[in-house]
Parts: sequence; C-alpha cells; structure tokens
Amino acid sequence: MSSLSLTTDRLVLRDFKMSDLPRVHGYASDPEVVRFMEWGPNTVDESRDFIRMTIALQKDNPRRHFDLAIVKKAENCLVGGCGLYVTSPHNREAFIGYCLSRDSWGQGYATETAKGLLSFGFSQLRLHRIFATCDPANLASARVLEKSGMKLEGRLRENKLIGKKWRDSLLYSILEHEWKLNN
Repeated sequence: MSSLSLTTDRLVLRDFKMSDLPRVHGYASDPEVVRFMEWGPNTVDESRDFIRMTIALQKDNPRRHFDLAIVKKAENCLVGGCGLYVTSPHNREAFIGYCLSRDSWGQGYATETAKGLLSFGFSQLRLHRIFATCDPANLASARVLEKSGMKLEGRLRENKLIGKKWRDSLLYSILEHEWKLNN
C-alpha cells in the first residue's frame, strides 16, 4: 500500500509517520492551539498514540480515515494536521478538520488545507457532501470554511461535551456540484 500525499500550491498533505512526533506534539500540547478542539492539550504519550492510530488506519481497505500531516513545501516543515473522514460511504459523505501550529496562523495555510481536502474528497473519493463543524467562538475557523466555499447550514446546540461543559457547533457543508462550479 502506498502512502497518500496531496499537494497544493504551498503545502503537502501526507500520511503521518512516527518521526513526526516532535512536531505533532509541539502543536498538540499548546493550550492556545487546541483551545477549540475536542482533545488536548496532549501529553507526549497521547501524541504518540494519535500517530500510532493514524498509521494503523492507513492500512484500512477501503480507507475511510485520512489523517494527514500538513507540511510546508518550501521548508519541508510539518506545521499541523488535518483530516477527511468518510462518515457514510453509501451517502458519499465525509467531514473535514484541521489544526495548525500557532506560528502558521494567519498565512492562509488552513484555507489552502481545507481546499485541498475538498478537492481530494470530490475528485478522488467521488463524495457528494463534505461538512465541517467549528466552535461558534472560533471566528478564524468559520472564515476558513467560508473561504473554502462551504456554506453555513446552522447551529448544533450543545452537541459537544468538552471537559465538563456542553458546547454548540456551527455546521458548514458543500455539495459536489457546488464545488465543481468554482473548481
């Protein structure tokens, strides 16, 4: 089985490998980076377990979980992680997510990543619908989803238990025919 590698203008989205642990743990242990995530801040063991799990899932056939490292081409430097997860093969539906190190914020990498994941999902996996959620307070992520062509569908009320507190999520999606209009 060959490893997955997607390219965008400035990034390579590729399968994780164990040697990524120091960079993964760098962003996964940063409280500011994981502030809106359902996980973290990670211990070293949790970051190691995450990479082990992603490597194990790379062998699934058919593959439904695509956890990928975000690597800047120019510096060959891992700056975050992203993923596309097929939730319903029959309905050809998946969701996407991304997390970038703090030193990579505000440079368009998240939008470029989201667009790369959408292209992969619609072009290669032949999906019909891709969705994403974000914390309503995460205005930067909401902007990324909108810039990538996704539309706000609504607000999911108290759908996530983060720690001991319920949190709402904004739900965004894009359909294959909408994506094709702009690509």
